[in-house]
Amino acid sequence: MGYIKNIRKKIGHETIIMPCACVIIGDGKGNILLQQRKDDGKWGHHGGAIEIDENTVEAAKREVKEELNLEVEDLELLGVYSGKSYHHIYPNGDETSCIDIVYVCHKFHGEFNYLDGEVSQTKWFNQDTIPSNLSDNPKEAIRDYFKKYFDIDLNI
Repeated sequence: MGYIKNIRKKIGHETIIMPCACVIIGDGKGNILLQQRKDDGKWGHHGGAIEIDENTVEAAKREVKEELNLEVEDLELLGVYSGKSYHHIYPNGDETSCIDIVYVCHKFHGEFNYLDGEVSQTKWFNQDTIPSNLSDNPKEAIRDYFKKYFDIDLNI
């Protein structure tokens, strides 16, 4: 996350527009793998900021590799999400207005290892077990995922 760190050195905690590449990892049977963040304890999909000149698919793959030590394959674009509900204030005071480019992956391999220190745990969830402390950003994409792949309307 070198680009964002460099910007933060110059502008402090002010709101920045942050394009992010994100991945919903599913098993194809109605379960999704979510991660719990260490900084705020909330659950969400996987991903993060895109670096300068980085391809969005490569950024999504890099983020999953950094966060979980997993290799994701056959990414399919789910959608691009932005707006007021994607304004996020981190526990350290940094503010972002995220543009989430969200991919879906049903094929991955590797051994879980939380490499970058941002993730405290991962867990599989189905439509009935989505955690109540879900971050705001992934809610719309998770609803779209369950609607597109399983014709299920989630109320999260």
